[in-house]
Amino acid sequence: MWIAKRMASTNVGSSPALTFELVARCSVSIPRLRTLTHNLHVIPGSHVNGLGQTTRARASILTLPHGQVQLPIFMPVATQASLKGLTPEQLEETGCRLCLNNTYHLGLKPGQDVLDKIGGAHKLQGWKHNLLTDSGGFQMVSLLKLAKITEEGVRFLSPHDGSPMLLTPEHSMSLQNSIGSDIMMQLDDVLVTTSPDAARMREAMERSVRWLDRCIAAHKNPKTQNLFCIIQGGLDLEMRRECTREMLARDTPGIAIGGLSGGEAKTDYCRVVETCTELLPDLKPRYVMGIGYPEDLVVSVALGADMFDCVWPTRTARFGNAITKHGVLNIRNWRYENDYGPIEEGCGCICCRKGEGGLGVTRAFINHNAGKETVAAHLLSIHNVWYQLNLMKDIRQAVIEDRYPALIRQFFGDLYDYDKSKYPEWAVESLKRVGVDLINE
Repeated sequence: MWIAKRMASTNVGSSPALTFELVARCSVSIPRLRTLTHNLHVIPGSHVNGLGQTTRARASILTLPHGQVQLPIFMPVATQASLKGLTPEQLEETGCRLCLNNTYHLGLKPGQDVLDKIGGAHKLQGWKHNLLTDSGGFQMVSLLKLAKITEEGVRFLSPHDGSPMLLTPEHSMSLQNSIGSDIMMQLDDVLVTTSPDAARMREAMERSVRWLDRCIAAHKNPKTQNLFCIIQGGLDLEMRRECTREMLARDTPGIAIGGLSGGEAKTDYCRVVETCTELLPDLKPRYVMGIGYPEDLVVSVALGADMFDCVWPTRTARFGNAITKHGVLNIRNWRYENDYGPIEEGCGCICCRKGEGGLGVTRAFINHNAGKETVAAHLLSIHNVWYQLNLMKDIRQAVIEDRYPALIRQFFGDLYDYDKSKYPEWAVESLKRVGVDLINE
């Protein structure tokens, strides 16, 4: 076996602003670490700690300008430099060390001049840990009625005042340089995965490669900020492979799989992630964009992905929903009116904990305030973010201790009360392909 040592980088492809250390991994049929750059230090004759026999799951340490991050990781989304319902201090207390801001929204408000004057988004929001910024490409899908896409870039109408805005790869890089994010994403041409237009899908994939070249050329701070590429290609696996090869040739410090979570079947989603990770080098972080449901996280880690983000945990909290190991509970339901137990038994978040340092919040209190007071959404947001981060912490530890398949089985057992007839077929089949049989253990 081979072991990955901590690596220092020297250019945009292997940046001095990022170090990736592989701590442990599971393997189906990966005989050695794959690398696509020559200056990655690999020592033969050693063993990777906690090597497992099934799944492609990995545990690693990602060191960025604002500190270390333990992978795999879920990243909460603070779109406009604030996470809805949490202060920066409360977010820090959940254990979060890497969260998201959105370039498109920050470019509109407060605007680049304000970001330059204050010294970037870290200072704007009082966040001393790492930031990742989406380039604004996703808004091509979510705000398509306001956007026109050409080779030059994307013309938006501001949702604030209707004024026109042109987002080019160069402008996206300039905005993200002003934001000062530790990880910045290329501007890509995003098309919803369910689009039947194969020609448009190919155009979007090839344009994303060309736009990456423009992003690399325009990136002004490669010594302090890391530019990640984004693999596109819809649900066409051959197109995904082609895009992956093109993106890897540009040798960015990290790699994202984009364009998913757009309404495609979960089976198709898993096929895309599996196809891409199969081609990716071992010694770079792998980010699947827009993913946040717990079962999606558990399966995606098994397929070889490291990083995930989604607005869902805080958005669903605002509707009175709590994420638990037994599923999502709508605490607004009448059955919780006289329930004086915590949001989730055994949960270690500040809301559920009793005694010193804990709030000991009850379901009855949440039920009483949900829909009337913002405090319920606030408390559920804290709980939900903590749940997501703690799930990833447990996953990481299971990989290191060579027991990830057992954690997967327990996770689905808890979620579906061990009724295997309820296990989702997409998860069963995807996990079986990487050596975990949920039905016939």
